[in-house]
Amino acid sequence: MAEKVKFTLEYEIKSSSKILYSFISEPNGLAEWFSDDVRVKDHVYTFIWDDGEEQKAKLLSFKENRSVKFHWVDDEPYTFFEMEIVKDELTNDVALVVTDFAIEENLKERQAIWNIQIEGLLGVIGA
Repeated sequence: MAEKVKFTLEYEIKSSSKILYSFISEPNGLAEWFSDDVRVKDHVYTFIWDDGEEQKAKLLSFKENRSVKFHWVDDEPYTFFEMEIVKDELTNDVALVVTDFAIEENLKERQAIWNIQIEGLLGVIGA
């Protein structure tokens, strides 16, 4: 099986860190843009899409109003996806930095999926 490569994407978000954090960490917030429904039990998030597909991700770590890090339970053990809020101290601009893994040949597709997801997030936040 092909080795997955790590990639990082950065998105400017016109929102406070606190509001943005609720959209990347809380089931209700995630269900507004990431998937159609989200359930959590014992730090395992079940993401449910309208087509009936479900994916489970274990919450590996979180920093309040800063970041969340998940691991898809059916993925390679070294992989994760992380959403980190970065605030520029001078300008107070807020960015969301996404780190994820993909097989080299699927890299552009995976990045496009994140771009679409983040567009949805921006629409929900009104940024």
